[in-house]
Amino acid sequence: MREIRLYTPQPLDNGSHIELDPVAAHHLGKVLRASEGDLVTLFNGEGVDWVCKVSRVDKKSLWVEVTAPQEVPTEAPIHTHLGLCLSKGDRFDWGIQKATELGVSEITPLFSERVDVKIPADRLSKRVAHWQQVVISACEQCGRARVPTVNPPVQLSTWIGMTTGTLKWVMHHRANGDFPSSSPESIDLLIGPEGGLSDEEVGAANVAGFQSLQLGPRVLRTETAPVVALSVIAARWGDFE
Repeated sequence: MREIRLYTPQPLDNGSHIELDPVAAHHLGKVLRASEGDLVTLFNGEGVDWVCKVSRVDKKSLWVEVTAPQEVPTEAPIHTHLGLCLSKGDRFDWGIQKATELGVSEITPLFSERVDVKIPADRLSKRVAHWQQVVISACEQCGRARVPTVNPPVQLSTWIGMTTGTLKWVMHHRANGDFPSSSPESIDLLIGPEGGLSDEEVGAANVAGFQSLQLGPRVLRTETAPVVALSVIAARWGDFE
């Protein structure tokens, strides 16, 4: 059986026997068809992987024995908060998936002047839960043991006033910003929608302390910009060697 790594929100303690939550149990038992004695790695977002052994499988439940903790050195050294404007189709999902693989710490979906996405109030919690699951699945795949938080969507103007990063960047294809020489403790990244940010929005971000930054001479798509920005951060100050 191939190596399996799954997220569960449950507490995990050395030597404990637990009944897996329904989502993890279904995936492990019904999709992957695990059987008694199989080994699986579980994590609950607290930064540690736990080696577990499947101890019981039946039609309605799956139990595991938690055997040993393993430290997971996969977290980026710089805290990054991504404010990503919403986009249609699967672009937003793709963007936050790749941002998770590249070490983003927190994600806030944003409404802006040129965002053409409407989310009914009665569907908002389901949409946020969907995005959080996209992030969880990315963590399962890439080896992260801490799960980035996906916040409920807010207006861009609200978010830029809430940010607390020691370095703040707004991605803008006509900017001339420079990279600092020393490593920042935390970074806030603002990335616009498919139609870009308006001049007024860029100006408001600048007033709120955001530096405009251009990532090369080409205009990047909204789902590509997070990948490039986070890769640059990892290469300059992070864990890309």
